[in-house]
Amino acid sequence: MVETKDERVVILCGGRGYRMGDETDVRPKPMIQIGNRPIVWHVMKIYSHFGYRRFVLCLGYKGDMFRDYFLHYHEYSQNFIVRTIQEPRVENLYPCDEDWEIVLAETGTNTTTGGRMRAIEHLIDTPHFLMTYGDGVADVDIDALVALHSAKGRVATLTAVHPGPRFGELETEGDLVRGFKEKPESSKSFLINGGFFALQQDVFQYIQDDVFFEAAPIARLAQEEQLGCYTHHGFWQCMDTPAERDYLNELWQTGAPWAQWDKKGEL
Repeated sequence: MVETKDERVVILCGGRGYRMGDETDVRPKPMIQIGNRPIVWHVMKIYSHFGYRRFVLCLGYKGDMFRDYFLHYHEYSQNFIVRTIQEPRVENLYPCDEDWEIVLAETGTNTTTGGRMRAIEHLIDTPHFLMTYGDGVADVDIDALVALHSAKGRVATLTAVHPGPRFGELETEGDLVRGFKEKPESSKSFLINGGFFALQQDVFQYIQDDVFFEAAPIARLAQEEQLGCYTHHGFWQCMDTPAERDYLNELWQTGAPWAQWDKKGEL
């Protein structure tokens, strides 16, 4: 049985995702479905597979869709019977596998990633915590990431991954991040920031006001040798475009590599 961890997992869910086209006119990108569940659910399952049960969702654009989904989680996630005689009564057909504590934190529609993090600083009640984005999945070993972060004693550790060719490259030296390059010609050997951060509470000192965490705060952490690098060579995929959404849905039908949990009881 997996040991339950106390650290919170912060998931940035407030952006709209303009590259997704018309679909984000209707719903925020993290609520777009892969299989029969929103992609943010898949992200949460990755962490809960390693024992993390306490989540903070940083909401913004169409945040009420998250609130509605998790307030009616049983009804949205499984088959159920409604008995209408006298007072309506709902009978769920399967037990719920997810024992989650979820803070649905409003952080503003147009807030930057750093601003969203600052807005939930008061909710972090352990020396370190985890953070990621609500639109990317991977078969990353969260335990190995946290072990490296704890062993090195740095303020932040990101997960470096091998991506497609449109991303900017990380300059690394061992398990340190030294800097960043613009989009290289070949994507076979370079690494990018894939999210899946392990962070100390001190990271908030690097975030001044409403700024993008991936810009000045990350650059300063790297300059001060406080940004560690956990290299993940396995599967990683973000969902920025309809083509990437379709690709993830195809993988879900044929055996999704990020789904390390047992999928019994799925609809």
